[in-house]
Amino acid sequence: MKTTHTLILAIAFLSISTVFAQKSNIEKDLKMYEQVWDNIVNKGQIELINDKNFDPNVVQINATGNLVGIADFKAYYQNFLTGFSDIKFTVEDAFGQGNKIVKHWRFQGKHTGDFFGIPATGKTVDIDGVTLVLMKDGRIAQEQDFMDNTVFMQQLGLVSDPNNLSIIDGAYKAFAVGDIPAVLGAMDPKIVWNEAEGNAYADGNPYIGPDAVLKGVFARIGEEHEYFKLKDIVLHEMSNNQVLATLRYEGKYKKNGATYDVQAAHLWTLNDRKVIAFQQYVDTKQLADAEKK
Repeated sequence: MKTTHTLILAIAFLSISTVFAQKSNIEKDLKMYEQVWDNIVNKGQIELINDKNFDPNVVQINATGNLVGIADFKAYYQNFLTGFSDIKFTVEDAFGQGNKIVKHWRFQGKHTGDFFGIPATGKTVDIDGVTLVLMKDGRIAQEQDFMDNTVFMQQLGLVSDPNNLSIIDGAYKAFAVGDIPAVLGAMDPKIVWNEAEGNAYADGNPYIGPDAVLKGVFARIGEEHEYFKLKDIVLHEMSNNQVLATLRYEGKYKKNGATYDVQAAHLWTLNDRKVIAFQQYVDTKQLADAEKK
């Protein structure tokens, strides 16, 4: 009986010791993992992707084909260091069990260099994601990143935000019912607005900010016209977060009663779902002729 009791205690002790050992190992792995990636990304120490910190056969699981080995792994992440400046990489949270780690991260930077063959766009990105990690003998053996690539491409200006069309459509609908505050609300505080060269309202180009647009364009249109309408509006989604609108202006001047019906086009540029630039194209001769009648 005494032997059995001793055996049970020994087994319990070994089990508890194993649990504590595993906990100690994962805490050590987590500390090492976070420090290594902070130094690699934030300090640009790409040389830390070596056989001291990574298993020689480290695998980066990728939808376009897995990368195997330290050389390919290093080359892959070098793209982030050469492609972006003002980098800030933050591990929002990291936890693990056994030989597995889960990392929630955030990457911020400005695209100022070649990034996987994509020339610098000058755009800033702010993206978060999750990485699943396998550790082996205290070294990183496998990683798999999960992030919203569509949002990433949108931030780089390579894929337009699908909400752009509805934002511009909403602005036109608001203008049609005289809801000017809603139109101005769709604009970035630093919007750059340009009227077509030759248009009377181009005297203030470029109008910077919604208030300048209100005073220099919208208010003058209201003061000088008996009516001013936009019609036959067709929106065309474009790359680089731009929307082209083709339409017609229909208006009547107060001072002489002259009317016009002219072709026009608007090029809108958006960022983070706000209009940051506007360029008008219109038949300015017809407008000028009507105003002089």
